[in-house]
Amino acid sequence: MPSDKFNSYLQLHLIVFIWGFTAVLGALISLDALPLVWYRMLLAAAFILVYILYKKFPLKLSTKELLQLLIAGVVIALHWFTFFRAIKVSNVSVTLACLSTGAFFASLLEPLLTGKKVVWYEVFFGLLVIVGLGIIFRVESHYIEGILLALTSAFLSALFSIINSKFAKTHNPSVVSFYEISGGVLFFSVLLAFSGGFDASFFRISTSDWLYLALLSSVCTAYAFIGSVQVMRFLSPYTVMLTINLEPIYGTILAVLVFDEKEKMSPQFYLGALIIIITVILNGIIKHRQSD
Repeated sequence: MPSDKFNSYLQLHLIVFIWGFTAVLGALISLDALPLVWYRMLLAAAFILVYILYKKFPLKLSTKELLQLLIAGVVIALHWFTFFRAIKVSNVSVTLACLSTGAFFASLLEPLLTGKKVVWYEVFFGLLVIVGLGIIFRVESHYIEGILLALTSAFLSALFSIINSKFAKTHNPSVVSFYEISGGVLFFSVLLAFSGGFDASFFRISTSDWLYLALLSSVCTAYAFIGSVQVMRFLSPYTVMLTINLEPIYGTILAVLVFDEKEKMSPQFYLGALIIIITVILNGIIKHRQSD
């Protein structure tokens, strides 16, 4: 139905806008990256569990499937940790620009993990991405740690998307998400327990941080995930992919509005970021035309 398709398209833009706002929330929350991600995942798992129980989705899985989802959860947990850590040591603009390389990493990982043939234009686009990154490295060298962390986050995001694609086709997405996020919570809980991270200061959180964490875990994580699955009932994967590429643009604009001077970068930085984003969009357009 046209109305369903139009409403889904509007909802998708809202979701992408929310994802862009995630980076801003990460900068606003005063917690370090590790406790931030732990609280985010714990609260998100609780919100998704409530949704699963409300919808009465079956939670039972085989032991093998459960272990696979928990391991995938470690990957997404490390992705979020490096993402928020990059924001803490650099800023939102640098992090989002480098995170746009996720599609490039996916084009490299897919042939290795799935046996897919290497595509010439993906190699060419990969070189363009490197050019864009080279410009950013050159003009923002004082953010080198943040750039490397953001690139690691992009790599982990691509790896997770490939791992997760087979689960999404055979299992309820909400159940998959619940177990994966729970796996991330379990992984970081063990890490914190053995490193003595669960001290008194870990549980001392300001009221503003609680509010930001609640917003981050409910709207930016639980709602956005469930909503992104729902809109795919009416929109093509190409439309979804192309719209998601607007995330760094939305996020950077929001960051400049919220943080003003801290997020204003040099013209060369925006040139490098634009090269990366345009390359990702062109890659999606070619893929869409070849699938017709």
